[in-house]
Amino acid sequence: MKQELAEDATRRIAHRTRGHGHGPITRLMSPSDLGQLLKPFVFLDIFTAEGPLIRGMADGMPIHPHSGIATVTVFTEGRMRYDDPAAGSGTLAYGGIEWMRAGGGVWHGKEMTPGDAPRIQGFQLWLALPPELENGEPESRYIEAEEMQRAGPAVVIVGNYQGVRSPVPAPHGTNYLLVTLRAGERWTYHPPAGHSVGWLALAKGALEAGGSAIDAGEMVCLERGEIPITLQAGDEDAVFVLGSAAPHPYPLHLGSYSVHTSAKALAAGESRIAELGRWLKAAGDRSTAAGTVPVFR
Repeated sequence: MKQELAEDATRRIAHRTRGHGHGPITRLMSPSDLGQLLKPFVFLDIFTAEGPLIRGMADGMPIHPHSGIATVTVFTEGRMRYDDPAAGSGTLAYGGIEWMRAGGGVWHGKEMTPGDAPRIQGFQLWLALPPELENGEPESRYIEAEEMQRAGPAVVIVGNYQGVRSPVPAPHGTNYLLVTLRAGERWTYHPPAGHSVGWLALAKGALEAGGSAIDAGEMVCLERGEIPITLQAGDEDAVFVLGSAAPHPYPLHLGSYSVHTSAKALAAGESRIAELGRWLKAAGDRSTAAGTVPVFR
């Protein structure tokens, strides 16, 4: 009976969105909307491109700054190449990630180039950082799929789940998983203690959660609480990302590319970004032979 009750108890959907698209990129969450409810998760894009649009997406991304956040880019389909004198070179495919803690300030946007895959898809997530890290030293890592660890059908992108720890040096109290459920497969996520924030975004297939259907392209915000999240795939495989966390207890102070916990921290981050921008301009062309432009920090 206890097992049956555990299976039946599941979080309900509180909000859902399809975001708004611009070309191959759809913004599902930003710090001014769902990010206010789901912090430390404050921003989420899904990107999908095929054929020539893949190169267009890469070429069209301008170099831009960040401070106060960490970004994590994960691939659900296709592959991208990275080449950085400080981090080496390689390929990121399903489950492979780029992790960047912007901290006090970075400029980036062209640190990866398309592989030879006919289609590419993935997510970029921003995490708000706590005060002790938001103006700290930046860090970039590229972690290939074979280096990532799994807990059942889930790749543990950030955090620690069922004894499986991600190699990403993210702040404590946040989990972020990439999950593939086979057609008809049922899976329950049990949030760690204190993880009352929960959401998911579906890249492919269909899911049922709490008696509600979720379609590809949707992001859903789950009701607050620590009740398990039970999901079942439809008639085809379902690929999605899922996040849970302890609530971020700070207000969001927003700049054009920055998210901080206070006006003072935001001013420091934006000042550092401007200074780095002047140095970046003076540095000239930083392109590698592979066509990438390494993160500037």
